[in-house]
Amino acid sequence: MSKSKIKTAVEEMVTPFLESNGFELVDIDYVKEGSHYFLRVFVDKEGGIDIDECGRISEFLSEQLDKNDPVTDAYFLEVSSPGAERPLKKPEDVHKAVGKHVYITTYEPVDGLKEFEGELLSFDGEQAVIKIGKKEHAVPYAKVASARLAIVF
Repeated sequence: MSKSKIKTAVEEMVTPFLESNGFELVDIDYVKEGSHYFLRVFVDKEGGIDIDECGRISEFLSEQLDKNDPVTDAYFLEVSSPGAERPLKKPEDVHKAVGKHVYITTYEPVDGLKEFEGELLSFDGEQAVIKIGKKEHAVPYAKVASARLAIVF
């Protein structure tokens, strides 16, 4: 089964359980590192997720994966928080990040830049306005390659 099909199958298995328990699916990653495969599921909730909750989700998902078996290779299942520098995968994630410090990369230059780190002032679904120093940059969402929260030191 292809990587995208595995991710879709896992998403379909885990999403109803997560939503009924107040959790949010942030991302799913299926990768080969060295000679091992890893199925990583990143989950969060309002106020953050703890290790016991990750364990409960892991047990549920492990049972579902054993029943449905979408992954043919041997793999390690990891369920965790997305961390402090949480990826902003969906437009809803970007909306929630307004007022926070973000890091965004683009497919092509915008205002001569391909990397933007600063405060996300607004997002209307079409463009993100990021303040870097005293300058504001309007970044078209269609040009965003990746986005995540960023920690300010």
